Amino acid sequence: MPGFVQIIEFRTSRIKEIEELGRPSKTEGSTAPTFRRIVATADRDHPGTYFTIVDFDSFDSAMENSGRPETSEFAAKMAKLCDGPVIFHNLDVMWEDTGDGAGNG
Repeated sequence: MPGFVQIIEFRTSRIKEIEELGRPSKTEGSTAPTFRRIVATADRDHPGTYFTIVDFDSFDSAMENSGRPETSEFAAKMAKLCDGPVIFHNLDVMWEDTGDGAGNG
């Protein structure tokens, strides 16, 4: 069950333009993305601050996804629309609880 989560933190006043870049699973590419799930969030307490949470099977699959030309192109375009540096948090999953009583993790 272990996995890897990457949290991408950024500030922007141009979120609509970032959304118009498209979702990573919808971009043209030669190989399928390796992430399991992406959640895009907006910080209620800090308007203009956003976090993208990306769930991967492993650190290796995250690095494989980061190495895709489409991912690099998307990240470069997104960075130009941000109001400061994009911050990456790379997290190893220690355990997970889905709330279903199955005792995952």
